[in-house]
Amino acid sequence: MEALLYLVPGLIVAGCVSGAVQVIRRTLRTDRAWTRGLTAEGRCLNTYTKTNGSRDTAARRTLHHVYEFTTREGERVRFDEIGGDSTVVPGDHVVVRYPAERPQWATALPPARGRLILGTAVLVAFMGAITVGCVLFAVSAHSAV
Repeated sequence: MEALLYLVPGLIVAGCVSGAVQVIRRTLRTDRAWTRGLTAEGRCLNTYTKTNGSRDTAARRTLHHVYEFTTREGERVRFDEIGGDSTVVPGDHVVVRYPAERPQWATALPPARGRLILGTAVLVAFMGAITVGCVLFAVSAHSAV
């Protein structure tokens, strides 16, 4: 039973660390596409929303866009991106930025480095606070036993 006092917080900490790493990787990929990436003309193929939540909780809607573009080498790439401008509709042409070595990491989001850094910092800080809380819980549980 005492092992659960360490196992559960340990699993939560592992999830937070994994989530923080994924957020930072995504941020670096997006920044790399904006700063050192190539540009191409893309086209919005589709838009859709995903709704999370149930009847008892507040629903959260996430806007997705499906884009397609052709790289300089002639490869057609299709990708799905969360967020973006809600006025972009199927058939609209957009500027796509992508790393030359990884066109599947493309983005049609306009460069907004400050917003990207702030969003990443808030998410990582939130995950860090949860991690600190779990560590403090495990330490206090250890000293109480």
